[in-house]
Amino acid sequence: MSQRRPSVHGQWSSRFTFIIAATGAAVGLGNIWKFPYIMGQNGGGAFVLVYLLAILLIGLPVLMAEVLMGKRGRQSPGLSARILALEANAHPYWQLTGWIGLFAGFLILSFYSVIAGWAFAYVGKAATGEFAGKSATELGQMFGQFSTDSSNLLLWTTVVIVTTCAVVARGLKNGLERAVKWMMPALYLLLVGMAIYACLTGEFLQAARFMFYPDFSKLTMNGVLIALGHAFFSLSLASGVMMIYGAYLPNNVSIVRTSVWIALADTSVALIAAMVIYPIVFSQGLDAGQGPGLIFVTLPVAFTTMPGGAVLGPIFFIMLVLAAFTSTIAMMESVVAWLVESKGFNRVPAALLGGVVLWSLSLLTVFSFSGAAWSQFDFHFIGKDVHNFFEFIDHLTSDILLPLGGLSVALFTGWVMKRHAIEEELNTTPLAYTIWRFCIRWFTPVAIVAVFLNLVGVL
Repeated sequence: MSQRRPSVHGQWSSRFTFIIAATGAAVGLGNIWKFPYIMGQNGGGAFVLVYLLAILLIGLPVLMAEVLMGKRGRQSPGLSARILALEANAHPYWQLTGWIGLFAGFLILSFYSVIAGWAFAYVGKAATGEFAGKSATELGQMFGQFSTDSSNLLLWTTVVIVTTCAVVARGLKNGLERAVKWMMPALYLLLVGMAIYACLTGEFLQAARFMFYPDFSKLTMNGVLIALGHAFFSLSLASGVMMIYGAYLPNNVSIVRTSVWIALADTSVALIAAMVIYPIVFSQGLDAGQGPGLIFVTLPVAFTTMPGGAVLGPIFFIMLVLAAFTSTIAMMESVVAWLVESKGFNRVPAALLGGVVLWSLSLLTVFSFSGAAWSQFDFHFIGKDVHNFFEFIDHLTSDILLPLGGLSVALFTGWVMKRHAIEEELNTTPLAYTIWRFCIRWFTPVAIVAVFLNLVGVL
């Protein structure tokens, strides 16, 4: 079975376009919102070092494996996995490798679109001066009121979903490519500009020491496992994204080189974002380990007091919107592609149907935040107590489906796919192939299992 099978959706116009599209898919709220605060909670520099090693030894091999599967199959994740299982004369159950990713990505998008709506709303709040003169307590109350107001959440979630579907409906060339070609450069320019400004006006040396001086006495085993897990998830692995984007990769483009560039670009965004946030945090005497409120509560405090904060605040949240949006269109693409391939839809009705189903699922998260009685419950589910639909979906996807999906990708490409098919797609040097094969067969599965056992409370 040849890798020359064409994709019904077309191909990326160039290697560079694929790199910025895949980087945009990987770069999201996890890089700018989550990475800085979990670094702050887990010792700074030592955590960063473990994270970088995990990107190299876990994230990059799985990224290459997913792009390889997509490029070989040339279909949406589930259908590509089915094609590759047939090619390998393997049990049909191996197609679950792709279906898990598609399902997990869509479920993640159901709450990710709600969180992205927060960023959209905070652009306006920052631009109109709603942060001015407010204390940390008052800003915390503002965020609490906003995040529990179902009408506000519905409005901004709808804006995110409609905009996402409008882009995806236009197809690969006119939709995804056009969007990422200006969004990713804009994101990088804003990010670098803000980092320079933050370093010049904030506590650059203190931030650099915190981030890059490894004090291993502050790093626990739990922190190591969190770093491993975040390295895996920050590249949008096991969510169907890299498989569907790989399906559009031109035949003459190197999977190895492009995967390395994507991993480097994604990691650089997380580190630069931290260099935006920490000089500001330390200059204002704020807590580096604040937690999830670091972006929506702690930073607005800094924006109200620092020089140029009235301008910097809106720019920061615009940047956050761009990061979120490049991820939402990537996750929606897998579902729309599947409807086109298997159900005979045109892209516009496929995007419309996907958007309606996604909006309906997002209600579970919206009403979880607003405290609706029907969305609240208490039960123990695979290592964790969950209290509402949002916590259940988040735990199911992030803690269970993504690790299992990543593990299945590693096992499928490392042990099931035919060696000649992998060598044909990777088309790399014997040394690079040997290193990748060792990682994907041995090191990566063991590390993913360790992450999974930690997440469900066994380790």
